[in-house]
Amino acid sequence: MARTFRIGGIHPNANKLSSGDPIVTSPLPSKVQIPISQHIGAPAVPVVKRGDEVKVGSVIAKSGGFVSANIHSSISGKVQKIEDVVDASGYKKTVITIKSDGEDVWEEGIDRTEDIVRDITLSADEIVARINECGIVGMGGATFPTNVKLTPPKGMTPEVVIINGVECEPYLTADHRVMLEKGEQVLIGTAILMKAVGVKRAVIGIEENKPDAIKHLSELVGNYPGIEIQPLKVRYPQGGEKQLIDAVLRRQVKSGQLPISVGAIVQNVGTTLAVYEAVQKNKPLIERVVTVTGKSLQHPANYLVRIGTSISDLISESGGIPEDTAKVISGGPMMGKALVTDDVPTTKGTSGVLLLAKEDTKRKPMRNCIRCAKCVGVCPMGLNPAFLMRDTVFKDWDELEKNHIMDCIECGSCSYTCPADRPLLDHIRQGKQTVGGIIRARK
Repeated sequence: MARTFRIGGIHPNANKLSSGDPIVTSPLPSKVQIPISQHIGAPAVPVVKRGDEVKVGSVIAKSGGFVSANIHSSISGKVQKIEDVVDASGYKKTVITIKSDGEDVWEEGIDRTEDIVRDITLSADEIVARINECGIVGMGGATFPTNVKLTPPKGMTPEVVIINGVECEPYLTADHRVMLEKGEQVLIGTAILMKAVGVKRAVIGIEENKPDAIKHLSELVGNYPGIEIQPLKVRYPQGGEKQLIDAVLRRQVKSGQLPISVGAIVQNVGTTLAVYEAVQKNKPLIERVVTVTGKSLQHPANYLVRIGTSISDLISESGGIPEDTAKVISGGPMMGKALVTDDVPTTKGTSGVLLLAKEDTKRKPMRNCIRCAKCVGVCPMGLNPAFLMRDTVFKDWDELEKNHIMDCIECGSCSYTCPADRPLLDHIRQGKQTVGGIIRARK
């Protein structure tokens, strides 16, 4: 029986334009720009310099702390420079630029065959270590280092692994295609995660608008003890960790707590595939599936992309930027960020590139709040977005912290449903940034 989370939620148009398009391997780029910070936590530290020769899979930056991740070269060639360039955030970040030699030479020890390796021979500790070495991070957007998530704090015991196959963000279809085309690898990756944290149960949650993925994995799962496929009602933002846990386990993660507090460890489908490739194939995270889409785009598609490939190259592969394009967004329309330029590199967290037409980006004039409470009703975290916006405008930081602004997951449900067209999320993001800084300074 299909389930869903119990607080808030909306139903935006899905617009899954590329759900029927198989994954296509993107051409080898002539150069890549690989950021040293593609994850939550400390930036990685470069271990190469200008002129160094590298192969596919060579370590080019090592983790800069416990919450950090290794970075590997996605092509073979020569390091051209290490410099600061504008990334998807709009700010300058340090990147390592590598010029391809056109040979695509891989490091020894990486299994590049299509053979599926089912036997899990590494111990739990060895699995976590391999994941750390290969630079695996959360690929659903948060980019939290996976090895850290698999090392829960003392006193907290995992009970179940939840695999996020929801992909509730409109337009995006990368995870859908991964489940269809790499279903068995995802199941083996799930079994690896179960072994890593010592649990006997895992649940893969998939929304009902992906019936082919539900059917495909349900047919395969019989060979993998302890793994269940859970159909979910279509509801945004069900891909949020806390919402998915509520839908699958009927457990609520309290304010300020982590999923492990209710015994759950959540991993994205793309991350689970990357775990399989790291543990069974010794393959670092050097490529990922990216959806390139838009209503006016000539060829919406799902590409297997080398990390560091320019987003402008991906758009060109899909036919170029349509004339009516008003915004290019990294991610989806609800939680993605508009780019200041398309000449930015793809990263481990790049799930999609969305080109929105002018008619889909027009903002109506903001009107006065009528206290209808629609934003409160749809907030999946049980917050009052109207008051959070008000307190941000008046810079009442104490009140914002008291009213749990840091619990906001920035899903945009409030702005989407507001009949007065108030930019609630824009202001809440500003408030979160300031309050977060105050909390960090206090600690």
